[in-house]
Amino acid sequence: MSDAAQPTAAEVRAAAEAVKTALDRHLAAVERRSGEDDPAVYEAFNQLAAAAEVYDELLYDRYDEVTPFEIPGTDDSLPPYAGPEEPNAISVLIRRDYAVAEPQRLLAQAQRVEAAEYDDGPGADEDAAGTIHGALGVLFGEFEPDEIASRHKEFGLEEGDSTLWVTAADEPAEPGEWLEAPFEGVDPQRVVCRFDVSAVFDDEDAEDGPDAAETDELDDLDLDEDEDLEPLDAER
Repeated sequence: MSDAAQPTAAEVRAAAEAVKTALDRHLAAVERRSGEDDPAVYEAFNQLAAAAEVYDELLYDRYDEVTPFEIPGTDDSLPPYAGPEEPNAISVLIRRDYAVAEPQRLLAQAQRVEAAEYDDGPGADEDAAGTIHGALGVLFGEFEPDEIASRHKEFGLEEGDSTLWVTAADEPAEPGEWLEAPFEGVDPQRVVCRFDVSAVFDDEDAEDGPDAAETDELDDLDLDEDEDLEPLDAER
């Protein structure tokens, strides 16, 4: 960056003062909060995040220094919200990644679902649960995605990254309007909020937490024996 484009020392100082003001406002909002989802606290948080980001950028441009600030939930790839102030409709976009950690468990659970559906003998899709992609189709066709997310270990899956985006719309979409390409045409300026889950956010000691014991318990299961698998409640 050229000297002409660099911020002045006064601009950096003003940005620092803005952070101090935003800190005071945030603390005051927290002290007066009316509940867990107080909009005043949410607004003060966003103002503090924005002020800290501006200060961080100016400090780096002027002095080649950085701050220790790391505000969760901010994303430089998303522009400022420019959607309707009072949306008449919203869309929720969700992506969840899984690794097939225990293929035999996945196959066994899918076969149990098929056996429960065809009590009088094999059905037309008797071989569907005999392959990994077929078993995935059986399980995701039988259980809601949220239930699979909460019971993923039972299905032989291991959680990866996930993200949820809430986007605002002026009017609800017409039935069938976006089914051919459901994830295309998302306007980043209409993203109301997003929530990300990733292993990169985990503490280094997370593997020593409660989940470690649960994982160890699953590792001890003999997947060749049907009695080792918990029965599934397939009702929706």
